[in-house]
Amino acid sequence: MQIRLTDLIAPSFYEVHHAVKSGAATHFLLSGGRGSTKSSFAAIEIILGMMRDPQANAVALRKVKDTIRESVFEQLLWAIEKLGVRHLWHASVSPMRLTYISTGQTIIFRGADNPRKVKSGKLRNGYVKFIWYEEADEFSLEDIRTINQTFMRGGDSFRVFYTFNPPKSRKSWVHEHKNNPPPGWFVHHSTYLDVPREWLGEQFFIEAETLKARNELAYRHEYLGEDVGTGGEVFRNLTIRRISDEEIAAFDRIRRGLDFGFAAHPTHYAVMHYDATRRRLFIFFEIHKVGMSNRALAEAIKAENKSNSRVTADSAEPRTIAELRNLGVNVVGAKKGPDSVDHGIKFLQDLDEIVIDPERCPNTAREFQSYELEPDGNGGWKDGFPDKDNHSIDAVRYALEDDMKHVKVRVGNKAKIGVR
Repeated sequence: MQIRLTDLIAPSFYEVHHAVKSGAATHFLLSGGRGSTKSSFAAIEIILGMMRDPQANAVALRKVKDTIRESVFEQLLWAIEKLGVRHLWHASVSPMRLTYISTGQTIIFRGADNPRKVKSGKLRNGYVKFIWYEEADEFSLEDIRTINQTFMRGGDSFRVFYTFNPPKSRKSWVHEHKNNPPPGWFVHHSTYLDVPREWLGEQFFIEAETLKARNELAYRHEYLGEDVGTGGEVFRNLTIRRISDEEIAAFDRIRRGLDFGFAAHPTHYAVMHYDATRRRLFIFFEIHKVGMSNRALAEAIKAENKSNSRVTADSAEPRTIAELRNLGVNVVGAKKGPDSVDHGIKFLQDLDEIVIDPERCPNTAREFQSYELEPDGNGGWKDGFPDKDNHSIDAVRYALEDDMKHVKVRVGNKAKIGVR
């Protein structure tokens, strides 16, 4: 019986398949809701890729070891069956392993409960070409770096799959990579609506439509794989998009703010245009660096701020401000008051739109998107705004200090973000 890939790979994955086959990317970030076939796709690609390349081996990972057998192991067995090559593979449970009989190529399985203890093991031949992180959002970015460093060696071509249902919290690294993918990453999102109906069965669609009617937000998260948030997001007025050179050239109300770093915390310098009439803010330049000397910072600011316009900085560092002034930067300290943080954040919340360029300002985009109220442990949120991972937010507050004067924000923090 002849197997056609179009019977196994949903149309929405054709482009991804060609990218995997051609080596157009190394890392494949595959997000989607229930029934999107993202995990099925990864399993098919690994089996096909190994059978085409006699040097290729694979590793499939879950964050928790006990979940491997019922997830990635069964999914890869499914792919072998669907491809009609079960007689060419040997499966063992102890140790858990799949072996391509003719060459001895293997798929090994690892739990990453302790990523630093994940070992590659001995391979009969070749190298680990394929790495698959199932439920990738359960891994931290540090976990993934550590594991990739273990396995991505000994070869010249790799394919790493990250499959996941988008988590509600926007603090997850997968949201950052999805919105602003690093070089060498291919980002793809799919839903059950992209899959032939007969593959999933009629009952699947009935369940989806039932949830949609009862709880649309849950449906959007579970079935469409949308980033719906936790409900504690502070800024719901964000637009993350490219700001063109033409737009920047037309900006005429430029503001600059500076938050000083210390120890492991970064210094953050932000440049923006504030359209008071339309209540819109455009953030289009940043400097974000840990351990930056004052001299290097001054040179970087002067390179951007050629007219030496005013920069408003954290007034808690008067000595640093004085040194920057001696180095030629037109910097002044922010006039902080007892409620300046709350007032500044509420002012930003109350804008009709905050536009951030994710390529020019990746750290600003990340911090604004992931800034959330802290849970109180009882299903609600703690009062006040958290003072962490907010370097860009502080810099923006300082920059807009004069614009906030005599402005009465229209709502309180919790009401503004829909929290009761």
